[in-house]
Amino acid sequence: MKPKSRIAFKDLILYEDANYLVINKPPFVSTLEDRVDPDNLLAMARTVEPDAQAGHRLDKDTSGVLAFARNAEAYRHISMQFEHRTVRKVYHAVVDGNHDFTDVEVTARILKQPDGMVKLSSKGKDARTTFSTLAVYSRHSLVECRPVTGRMHQIRIHLASLGAPITGDDLYGGKPFFISSVKRHFRIKKETEEQPVMKRMALHAFALEFKGLDDQVIRCQAPYPKDFSALQKQLSANVR
Repeated sequence: MKPKSRIAFKDLILYEDANYLVINKPPFVSTLEDRVDPDNLLAMARTVEPDAQAGHRLDKDTSGVLAFARNAEAYRHISMQFEHRTVRKVYHAVVDGNHDFTDVEVTARILKQPDGMVKLSSKGKDARTTFSTLAVYSRHSLVECRPVTGRMHQIRIHLASLGAPITGDDLYGGKPFFISSVKRHFRIKKETEEQPVMKRMALHAFALEFKGLDDQVIRCQAPYPKDFSALQKQLSANVR
């Protein structure tokens, strides 16, 4: 028997109407079926709406706004908006280092690698992301990321190319954040190893905007999950 999910899908819903369900995706849960983990959000969505389809997807470790279509017509409608790049997506990322970005646009092409990573290459697919700094801390920055295209690991590799890898993103050069790095007299219990504040990369899908079937604009924002809030709280106590 498939184990019962510990997540109540209805508690994740930010917005719903006759055609769409928009949720605040928790980290560490796959959007679609995952061979490793029996829990996935599409299966959970279908407990509420049997015909639900994911309008897009987020990486397993990424939290934030995720939209599901409740019927085939709604799915086609949102899919065409993603294809035509009219969906407005905003992500927040904590990155390593102090950076002052103001509408910095990265257009480096992205090539998928056999090992599941990506690299920047003239042989890759076109990609475009704009970055603006929201806050600067002692050794980190909070950055707003606005991807136009939706390539695999796009925000991650584009930030890394600016010398601003996402904190905790070990695939692309990000380092984990430890409280001891900002608190001089921070102590941990004997015979224990200090754990990072976030056990994943610090990336959150903050906002999503698209049009419903009647062309009304649907705008949703997702509050930070506990781990992202805890990281920001620690960093905010050490503003540059």
